[in-house]
Amino acid sequence: MTAPATIPQPLSLVAVLGSVTPPGRLRHALAGALDRASAAGIARTTLIDLADVRIAFAHGRPAADLGDDTAEVVQAIADADAVLLATPVYRGSLTGALKNLLDHVPVAALDGTPTAIAAMGATPHHFLGADRHLRDLLAFFGATVTPVSTYLTARDFAAGAPTPEAAAQLDAQLAGLVTFADALRRAGGPLGPPPFARPSA
Repeated sequence: MTAPATIPQPLSLVAVLGSVTPPGRLRHALAGALDRASAAGIARTTLIDLADVRIAFAHGRPAADLGDDTAEVVQAIADADAVLLATPVYRGSLTGALKNLLDHVPVAALDGTPTAIAAMGATPHHFLGADRHLRDLLAFFGATVTPVSTYLTARDFAAGAPTPEAAAQLDAQLAGLVTFADALRRAGGPLGPPPFARPSA
């Protein structure tokens, strides 16, 4: 993986893995891709695995008042130059754990943020399950989402490790996201009108 020559310093990229089950194939694949991106100087990467943090049920209280990891995770997302949301496909959609986290996130934290999506499902037939729901959610925030998501199935792994083709997909996803983030930063302004959910000034 080669860092784009136009990026003067690595951007910060936060990946959120929306699963609360023990570490599995998607985490292994995602962590490897983030390590490669960091080693190549493409981005300063952070992986937030929802299995490793305590996120309260979203019920309207400020994250700072919850006494767990919610505020720290929300702040990490808000501070990121780019965000990747990764999730297993559950019941044809994203996980409830990831949706609950996003219910805590204020609009300003993702408003205009370059964002990408990765998902994993049992079969290729589910490839748009999480994608379509996450794009609806990200439109609410006014996030700027890359056009194509990464989708993996069990066939993309051998002995728990991603195949070279699967690893290359994730590498391309991260490199493209960082290039996209850098281009938006250089543009210096929004790509369109503000999201309806943005609070009035």
